[in-house]
Amino acid sequence: MSKKIVVIGGVAGGASAAARIRRLDELAEIVLFERGPFVSFSNCCLPFHLSGTIPDANDLVLMSPIQFKKQYNIIAKVNNEVISINKDEKTVTVKNRETGEHLDEPYDELILSPGARAIMPSSIKGIDAENVFSVRNVPDIVAIKQYIDEKQIEDIVVVGGGFIGLEVAENLKLAGKNISLIEATNQIMKPFDYDMAQILHKELLDKKINLIVEDSVVEITLEHVVLASGKKIPAKAVVVAIGVTPETDLAQQSGLKITETGGIDVNHHYQTSDKHIYAVGDAIEVTHMQTGKKTRLTMAGPAQRQARAAADHIYGRTYRNKGVIGSSVVRVFDLNAARTGLNEKECQAEGIDYQTAYVIPKDKVGLMPDAKPLFFKLIFAVPSGQILGAQAIGQGNVDKRIDVIATMITMNGNLQDLAEVELSYSPEYGTAKDVTNMAALVGLNILNGEYQQIPVTEIRQLVEDNAFIIDGRESAEYAEGHIKNAVNIPMSEFRDRLDEIPDDQPVYVHCLSSQRSYNMCRALGMLGFDNVSNIQGSFLGLSVYEYFNDQTKNREPIVTNYRFDLM
Repeated sequence: MSKKIVVIGGVAGGASAAARIRRLDELAEIVLFERGPFVSFSNCCLPFHLSGTIPDANDLVLMSPIQFKKQYNIIAKVNNEVISINKDEKTVTVKNRETGEHLDEPYDELILSPGARAIMPSSIKGIDAENVFSVRNVPDIVAIKQYIDEKQIEDIVVVGGGFIGLEVAENLKLAGKNISLIEATNQIMKPFDYDMAQILHKELLDKKINLIVEDSVVEITLEHVVLASGKKIPAKAVVVAIGVTPETDLAQQSGLKITETGGIDVNHHYQTSDKHIYAVGDAIEVTHMQTGKKTRLTMAGPAQRQARAAADHIYGRTYRNKGVIGSSVVRVFDLNAARTGLNEKECQAEGIDYQTAYVIPKDKVGLMPDAKPLFFKLIFAVPSGQILGAQAIGQGNVDKRIDVIATMITMNGNLQDLAEVELSYSPEYGTAKDVTNMAALVGLNILNGEYQQIPVTEIRQLVEDNAFIIDGRESAEYAEGHIKNAVNIPMSEFRDRLDEIPDDQPVYVHCLSSQRSYNMCRALGMLGFDNVSNIQGSFLGLSVYEYFNDQTKNREPIVTNYRFDLM
């Protein structure tokens, strides 16, 4: 006897589960209910309609109910909302949102993929105004573009500096609008550490985005938004992208278990507290692979894997659920930013002993005309050397590098594994010693106590304390811009100028990207200077770290001039 499978919700989770079931069982009756007008659309591509990168919103729709029926023999019903689950009878009650008609649909197995809804805080006065929008589906993005176009709006505020907020802000800017991006915390892109986020802050500043951090929206009018600081920012349209909350109302009403994180409780096969009901996607609670703790993750890739695993289990196939590590990538104008695993903040919160390797090579061989800096931060455990996470920002293929680290984490790799991994190479695509290999070698040196280092986050204090800082670059480089109290002792001269270097106090050495200063630190250590530290990221890393706060807080720079390239 064939099974009857009912799926609630489409897109990455529900549509993927339905398609997988069909590949496993040609005779199964599969019915998919979607309360919205589209059963399968590219929600990750929604912001790109605002700039015209995707000119026609209809192209965001991946499959129609007719296509589902013809290609997969799946009955997909849009504008049909499941309003209750009757577990004892194994039926769902469905409301046709166009006609108001109700019907009961029986199931053998049920898959929930309700997704998540945008957080729209009622504490913000005016949050329900006609000029305030969220971004979750095709009708949302169409409504934003129509409103802006019809009213010829130029000044727009985007609230929230996460993935969606950044992509909306960028695409509206590319459409020629005046954009203010408001983030309540001290940085955009929470998955990145504060030092790495400064690189993105600079990029937004360079692209004329009015980025405001450490301030929040308290009121929205038809003309402006009011911030907690009292500032008024011109805005005739406002897009709120401060996060999402799981759609668990139906699950709660049905008596399914909801966890402390607010997600639907599932086991490793994505069964809920009712063994005939599965749940996948943004609404469920997942386990972080590295910490073992429960969390939630709203990403399309994990949702698709969950959908496949749930479908497989319905047909008796087991699944090794390793958990999630949060790999992600986003474009910020001319930069690409990717990350995976744990960041420093998370390591500190978990009490994990760790260290970092921060390197800034070029993303391809330097002779190539389009070679650019690649800012790469690797986080590893002490003393094991196990790879914990990484963040990469640059104009090149940062996703490729982070995918290498994600693979290492998934396979429980350590620094030695990463140092030895053999990667493809050509001058147009990378360097013979890839940045991931290079970071691993730096990490091994740190782990083995070969030399000491200090992060760029501590340099301002060193300058204020008048610490002894050596600039190991050549004199012409030093003249173009340097740390204000740094002493210029180039790598080409330091062996002849050892008498200028104190041996009774800490000495901090930097160059442009930490390569020359690393060599100097090693040599000085062997020459009897036992309190020498290499400045991570050196002058390039310090410049991108300091720039945004210098410009927006009107504070005195600690450098005479900034440097933002490796030329």
